[in-house]
Amino acid sequence: MREIDVDQLEQALEGGATVIDVREPMEYAEAHVPGSTLIPMGQLPSRMADLDKAETVYLICRSGHRSGVMGQLLAANQFDAVNVTGGMIAWIRAGKAYDQGLA
Repeated sequence: MREIDVDQLEQALEGGATVIDVREPMEYAEAHVPGSTLIPMGQLPSRMADLDKAETVYLICRSGHRSGVMGQLLAANQFDAVNVTGGMIAWIRAGKAYDQGLA
């Protein structure tokens, strides 16, 4: 599993990257990467079929730990998984735009 920083994620988003946020709904509602999809860590194992193995899947959480664990799971199941180091903490500290709410 590869790891990237928030600047690299921002570049990937410009190319239409698939970003999965593995935090809980309340965390996601507070702030999330625009265009990201919420699939909480506890649901991801049963929802892997919802993801396209032909696409790179970028994973983010609060700090990079949970997304790293889920990235390892996806990589073990033949996904091209990429963890965003520093997570949303790094995204917000870098002054990147974020969305709020669950919709």
